[in-house]
Amino acid sequence: MSERAASNHPGSRATSTGTPPRVRAALAAVGIALVALPWLIGAFGDAWVRALCFAALYVMLALGLNIVVGFAGLLDLGYIAFYAVGAYTYALLASPHLTEHFPALAHAFPHGLHVSIWIALPIGASLAAAFGILLGAPVLKLRGDYLAIVTLGFGEIIRIFLNNLNAPLNFTNGPSGITLIDQVQIGGLDFAHPGTIVGVQPSSLVLYYYLLVAMALLAMLVCIRLQNSRLGRAWMAIREDEIAARAMGINVRNVKLLAFSLGATFGGIAGGLFAAFQGFVSPESFSLQESIVVLSMIVLGGLGHVPGVVLGAVMLAMLPEVLRHTAVPLQTAVFGRVLIDSEVLRMLLYGLATVGVMLYRPRGLWPAPEHGTEGNNTPRGPGPASQVVPRHG
Repeated sequence: MSERAASNHPGSRATSTGTPPRVRAALAAVGIALVALPWLIGAFGDAWVRALCFAALYVMLALGLNIVVGFAGLLDLGYIAFYAVGAYTYALLASPHLTEHFPALAHAFPHGLHVSIWIALPIGASLAAAFGILLGAPVLKLRGDYLAIVTLGFGEIIRIFLNNLNAPLNFTNGPSGITLIDQVQIGGLDFAHPGTIVGVQPSSLVLYYYLLVAMALLAMLVCIRLQNSRLGRAWMAIREDEIAARAMGINVRNVKLLAFSLGATFGGIAGGLFAAFQGFVSPESFSLQESIVVLSMIVLGGLGHVPGVVLGAVMLAMLPEVLRHTAVPLQTAVFGRVLIDSEVLRMLLYGLATVGVMLYRPRGLWPAPEHGTEGNNTPRGPGPASQVVPRHG
């Protein structure tokens, strides 16, 4: 096909006009729904708005872990450690804890150490990225189960340190955690006391919802750009065949370290926002179970596919709230008593969902479209068009 014919081809004309109108309309509808959602679901109680906030946090965590596991193919079971690093960094910089236990800091900051979120979040993200490189450097030659065991140990080491760094110097306050963490302040807007904005008086939960959703959307945009970038293609090449990727000239060591550090950065930002949102952090929030939950989100949604990861994160993040309002009343109405606690039922459903996905949708509920397909999940097998025609003679 000549260049002139190619320019007149309908497909080339569609790609040159930018985003199709249907896509723009769908994005506008999603944006309106996200803006209106806290007001609509808030009519059923603040607990649902809080659940949406945690869903946005889990979306950021799942997207960060998807960089390591989905894009680069590196099984990380200690990812929640970076979440903890970001949360404790923000908690220490935006609370009176350090000035109460270290006289030198109290003398330097007589009114307390209250660092702005615009400074605390980048510091937490940078520290998390540094810990990601610290984890990635020694395990570059490990694969599969061995890598999973080492990363699991790293996550537990961080949690144990946070649980015990209250003596002889009290850095983390041990199992008691850190309280009185500053609320987010953006300009003159205090999330603890929002007041009236444009004639509307939103609650603190609604403001945090908008902040967390905005950060989650930004994380999605970054991940989509990374996936389509040269670095993203290098990650996927390593995931498919590390030896072939090295033979093609990819610096496997640096690319793996970038995966660990960028994934950890997402976790550090999410951790800082979690500390600001909760106003309290403790080691109990960063157990191995949380790492398993985040990993389940990306496996359920679809490894390496950003929309699938978001779907899995939202589904599993909202599941506890749904069970809390349905499991106990339903069992009471049917059996007259509660047979299975909602928390136990949640883990049971996690396990059943994982087994079901592995059996019937091994690539996730919303997998990435394969090359040469229309985005379906049906395996490509030999058919009439793919059979080899024997040669005569």
